[in-house]
Amino acid sequence: MSPFLLRFGEEGFGIRYYGLAYLLGFGVAAWLLYFYARRSDRSALPPALVADFMTALVVGVMVGGRLGYFLLYQPELLFSEPVALLRVWEGGMASHGGFVGVVLATWWFARRHGIAFLHLGDLVASVAAAGLFFGRVANFINGELWGKPSAVAWAVLFPESPLPLVPRHPSQLYAAALEGLVLLAFAQWRFWRSERVKTTPGRLGGEFLVAYALLRIVGEVFREPDASLILGLSRGTFYSLLTAAAGLGLIGFCHKTPLHKKS
Repeated sequence: MSPFLLRFGEEGFGIRYYGLAYLLGFGVAAWLLYFYARRSDRSALPPALVADFMTALVVGVMVGGRLGYFLLYQPELLFSEPVALLRVWEGGMASHGGFVGVVLATWWFARRHGIAFLHLGDLVASVAAAGLFFGRVANFINGELWGKPSAVAWAVLFPESPLPLVPRHPSQLYAAALEGLVLLAFAQWRFWRSERVKTTPGRLGGEFLVAYALLRIVGEVFREPDASLILGLSRGTFYSLLTAAAGLGLIGFCHKTPLHKKS
């Protein structure tokens, strides 16, 4: 499949599905945040600040995801050829790095506007999986991050995968379903059907991190590692264990800290 929705000339310029995926992910997140602000008593983020908050999140995702890709997966290239960081048309984003970027952007925005950091984190956690869904679908269209060789009926040939060319799991679509749809449904269910968002700020954010880590680890079973292993684990699995630990730590913290002291 072509990575371009529309292509202009032969120089590699045009509208890429990957860029469209980011626009759709941010668009869905913005719509949900506006909906929360206008239709719910669960959000302390005023409608007038949603656009500013989304701008901060976009910067956090893009910078964190790009820098995280090199630090977590290709650190040697970052130090030997740092200009590669700017060649965004060559691809390369890390979801774990994006998480760190979002956390920093949320912390900055919370400090600037006097809104509780943990509460904003819960709002982000309730919408973030929409971006993960569109991003994984774009990974499939791009023919990257392919799965392990497989004989299942729905296996796919990825032209850029190592030779000999063999059918492989469409692990990107598995991830889109798990990290995207399942995680979004879980986060929305917890946001609307639980009082934790109002009574225990930070709980939803912690649950999101743990759930993402577990679902990512399941998806990694079918994915071909795209970097050297760490302690015998794929990097996605190893970093997800750290993510799960952070989520559990956040859940423990928000239950031990009195509500009036949370920020």
